[in-house]
Amino acid sequence: MYPSITNHFRKESSPSPPSAPPSPTPTPICPTDPMTATGIPVNVSSQISPTAPAVTNNFQLPVAWSTGLCGCCEDVSSCCLTCWCPCITFGRIAEMVDRGSTACGVSGALYTLILCLTGCSCLYSCFYRSKLRGQYFLEESPCSDCCIHFCCEECALCQEYRELKNRGFDMSIGWHGNVERQKRAAAMAPAIEGGMTR
Repeated sequence: MYPSITNHFRKESSPSPPSAPPSPTPTPICPTDPMTATGIPVNVSSQISPTAPAVTNNFQLPVAWSTGLCGCCEDVSSCCLTCWCPCITFGRIAEMVDRGSTACGVSGALYTLILCLTGCSCLYSCFYRSKLRGQYFLEESPCSDCCIHFCCEECALCQEYRELKNRGFDMSIGWHGNVERQKRAAAMAPAIEGGMTR
């Protein structure tokens, strides 16, 4: 009535039929195709740009600001400019952060308009601090961006201005001026190298 245990074990231990021999691997359609498996390891380091920020597991730890929030005496000229005309300082910062898509004069005028209408220009400037931090992976310290701009607007603007200057920007010539300066420096670099050979 029930199958015996020995019959069950005989079915499992019976040899399996011989399998078909493996088919030969197809030849690649294009021998120069980089996606074709060749068995040669790919040099990963050559595919990474040296200027790209180091990212670990698709996440980069934030870095510290180059100067502190209260380091206004490190750049007295920008500190004086910010105390007397914060709209110019903000306009220059906004032009650099927006990569030239917004002119310094337009951003400065909006900053002044918001300051005149509401008395609280930090409603506009704190967003640019967040954008600047996002571009350069800067840490949000000592507190949130809106809180820093609300409590100490001038110190926050001075810190952002110094950060961009320390990253190689000439704030007085604007975004497009900095781009032209970098192009001229890149064009002159090969000529200098060629001139120094014997």
